[in-house]
Amino acid sequence: MRARKEILSIIRSAKEASRFLSDVSSRVKNEALRQMADGLVINISTLKDENLKDLRAAKSEGLSPALIDRLTLTDSRIKDMANGLLEISKLSDPVGEVTGMWRRPNGLLVGRMRIPLGVIGIIYESRPNVTADAAGLCIKSGNAVVLRGGSEAIRSNTAIVRVLRKALRKAGIPEAAIGIIPTTDREAISEMLVLEDDIDLIIPRGGEGLIRMVTEKSRIPVIKHYKGVCHVFVDEFADMKMARTICYNAKVQRPGVCNAMETLLVHEKIARDFLPGMAKEYKKAGVELRGCDRTRKIITGIKKAVEEDWYAEYLDLILAVRVVKNIDEAIDHIARYGSMHTEAIVTRNYSNAQRFLRKVNSSTVLVNASTRFSDGFELGLGAEIGISTSKIHAFGPMGLEELTTRKFIVYGEGQVRQ
Repeated sequence: MRARKEILSIIRSAKEASRFLSDVSSRVKNEALRQMADGLVINISTLKDENLKDLRAAKSEGLSPALIDRLTLTDSRIKDMANGLLEISKLSDPVGEVTGMWRRPNGLLVGRMRIPLGVIGIIYESRPNVTADAAGLCIKSGNAVVLRGGSEAIRSNTAIVRVLRKALRKAGIPEAAIGIIPTTDREAISEMLVLEDDIDLIIPRGGEGLIRMVTEKSRIPVIKHYKGVCHVFVDEFADMKMARTICYNAKVQRPGVCNAMETLLVHEKIARDFLPGMAKEYKKAGVELRGCDRTRKIITGIKKAVEEDWYAEYLDLILAVRVVKNIDEAIDHIARYGSMHTEAIVTRNYSNAQRFLRKVNSSTVLVNASTRFSDGFELGLGAEIGISTSKIHAFGPMGLEELTTRKFIVYGEGQVRQ
């Protein structure tokens, strides 16, 4: 009961802060973001100390190397968090933007104005950088945020929020605009999910189990992103050197994130030329390959891929490989097994590139680029608060505009309805 009261107090305070924040000028919000960025850099040593406590606990509990990597804060990652906040401060503020003005026959002037959603609840696992990214995007878009991170990152997240709240105070914004649930008890999530009068949107970020649990229990609208089963299709017209570079990066650069490639599809006409060299590069990087029967005839000694592998989000140095007859079979495979997250084609054929872009029904589709670019910061959003794989109310990486809605505004000169 005590924890429930504390959670309710945090969320109600955030709601009150959201009313204040909705009318704060861009200048003040940008100054707060700059103060937040400065605070992270100034407190690198403290943040790393708190993160080290989380890392020790994670290792003692046997978390995988990929998950520990997602949890780890380095000087570079903390500076990246700060740079992300600075990038957000430079972006155009969507709040108050008026679009699509038109005049009715009766003289009324009608338009639509962007407004904040209100209070955003973020439920996430492992990655402490989400704390800064989510807070920065919410502040710039005029929303308060309530953060509930995973138990594995509780010390890191709490330390980051302390820095960010101090920056808000300096800028004259109520510190309650960034709230954090201080308990690791999973019941805290259940408490959040029934407060539909106080929280306007829930964004879960983490494993499929967490997201399905949140979606099933929530009375509040949820942005869904169950998993990232991302594909790269190497077409018969691919530049081989480019394809090797892209496929290596998409799997190896950071395998424990949702935009890492999980399945490699290769056109049968180039499979014998492409796969042996690619397999050698993967072997050096410690990647375990699981292939279809045609793949295993080309690359000997690898595991046989079973049906479950095509659906799998490994989040690790494991890759499923399938040889396909043509681009249509690749597109059909993605439609059947994909998660509507991110897919890429490597090709020099313009028609095939356009066909892939039109036919693949995922939130981000790339031509001749790594799936790792499916990221708000990389796509110019400044940062992202999450990736939506459902089409309402956003699809793909979510930045500032996706954290607003629009209301109708109407200018009249005394008109009354007849």
